[in-house]
Amino acid sequence: MKDDVEYGKINVKYSEVTKMIFDLKNEKPEILPNFKGGEKYLIAKMHFDGVNRILHGTLVPGATIGEHTHDVNSEIIYFLSGRGYMLYDGEKQPVEAGMCHYCPKGHTHSMINDCDGDLVFFAVVANQ
Repeated sequence: MKDDVEYGKINVKYSEVTKMIFDLKNEKPEILPNFKGGEKYLIAKMHFDGVNRILHGTLVPGATIGEHTHDVNSEIIYFLSGRGYMLYDGEKQPVEAGMCHYCPKGHTHSMINDCDGDLVFFAVVANQ
C-alpha cells in the first residue's frame, strides 16, 4: 500500500481514494439550480472521494453552467449526447456527442446548452 498522498492542502491516505468502480447509474440524481451561477439547472450523479469528483451530468435545454476558473484542479468533460458549446478562456467552442473538452488548472470555462435536447456528459475534476 502506498503512503499518504498530498493533494493541494489536503492530506489523505492513498487507500481512501482508490475505489475503482463507481455505479453512477444507481446514484440518486441531484438537481443543482443555477450551478456555478448559470441559468436553469444541472442534473448530476456524482462521486466525491474528498479530493476528486466524478460526475455524470445532464444540462437541460437552455441551461448553462456559469463561468468559473479551475484554480486548484483541472476538468475533463466527455460529451455523451446532445450539442451545445463551451466558453473556454472567453472563446466559444461548439461541442457534441463524442467530443472531449479539457480545462487545465488556471483556466476558465462555462457550458451552454442552446439546443432543444439535453446535453449529457461525463466529467472528472481532478485536484492537482
